[in-house]
Amino acid sequence: MKLRLLIPFLVAVALLGACSSGDSDPDDATTTTEPTESADTSAPEEDQGLVLTSAAFGEGEAIPARYGCDGDDISPQLLWSGVPEDAAELALVMDDPDAPEPPFVHWVAYGLAPSMLELIEEQEADGFVYGTNSAGSTGYLGPCPPPGDGEHRYVFTLYALDEEASLGPGASAEELRSAMEGHILEEATLSGLYER
Repeated sequence: MKLRLLIPFLVAVALLGACSSGDSDPDDATTTTEPTESADTSAPEEDQGLVLTSAAFGEGEAIPARYGCDGDDISPQLLWSGVPEDAAELALVMDDPDAPEPPFVHWVAYGLAPSMLELIEEQEADGFVYGTNSAGSTGYLGPCPPPGDGEHRYVFTLYALDEEASLGPGASAEELRSAMEGHILEEATLSGLYER
């Protein structure tokens, strides 16, 4: 008789143990941990350094005839970013490494303030100076490869310098490069193609 009374008691204890175990319905469970902010797993943007671009053409693309000797022969707009904080001056050289007697220099500019972020189309020297190109003139000289000579590359190179070049107007690319030696913090290039 006592055994018959003991069995229901043991069953009741077993049921109570199952209800209090960790096998309860997750919908009925209450969360005791505080919510945490989701971690930002995206990689930080890499510092690309000095970057030179143009709205007129992209890297390795054809330079529109407007900027060459077959068109208006005016300088294209150039944009840049990533100028080093300790830059004292910017300088620019455009040359043709595919010329019969390379490099043929088309454009030399220096004394540009580090705060400048672009040269507009047909830029006048204002607050900086133009050097002498390979044709012996100052200012911009557009692409003009010999007819039938195929595509020539025209390379625009922007330099960030740690000190001013201290050159007067009309310096050649060679004189500029000599003055920049040992003072180039960063440089960026943009290349375009032109054919006649």
